[in-house]
Parts: sequence; structure tokens; C-alpha cells
Amino acid sequence: MTVQDLVVIVAAVALSGALGWFFFGPRRARAAELVGDAQQVRVTVRGGYSPDLVRVRQGVPLRIVFDRQESGECTSRVVLPDFAVNRRLPAFAQTASSSCRAGPASSSSPAG
Repeated sequence: MTVQDLVVIVAAVALSGALGWFFFGPRRARAAELVGDAQQVRVTVRGGYSPDLVRVRQGVPLRIVFDRQESGECTSRVVLPDFAVNRRLPAFAQTASSSCRAGPASSSSPAG
């Protein structure tokens, strides 16, 4: 085995570890802000959803504002069955969900 082979193997292992951390590492949740008597969170839609994990208080009305900053077809609609949200998101516009209540945590997959 040559030095070049070792360098390639080390680089492949390092890259595999970095990709694993990026896709499967811990995620930070952003807490919704209390605005008046309801919680509100702003989600930027640009090649994905940011934040992709939001922490809310159970039983407090929730308003989600989607700020779509692209025109691709894949992000033209958001569906969150746990919150009864199924909205079309116009390109380069902000769209607010109607007020909904956060229930107990579920195992549903995130939007997208």
C-alpha cells in the first residue's frame, strides 16, 4: 500500500464521518416566540426549511410564517398533518398559517 492509497483512505473516512454528522447529527430546535397570546415562528424556505425543528408549548395557539425565498416546484406547498396545515407557498412571499394548537409530540416526519 502506497502513501497515496493511505491518503485516499483517510480522506474517504473523514468525508464519510463529516457527511454522517451533517445528516444524522443532533439538531438544534428553535423555540417559538410568544407574540400576544399566541406563539409565532418564522420558517425560511430556501432549498429546505430553516429551522427544520421547532419547539412549541403544548396548548398555546401557534402561528407559522413561511418566508419562501425561491421559485422551485418542490417547495411550493407545505403539509403539516399534525397541525392541519396544507398551504400553497407563493414564490418570494411570506405566508402565515392560521392559528393552530400544538398537541402532544408525535412521531410524524417533518415537512418536506
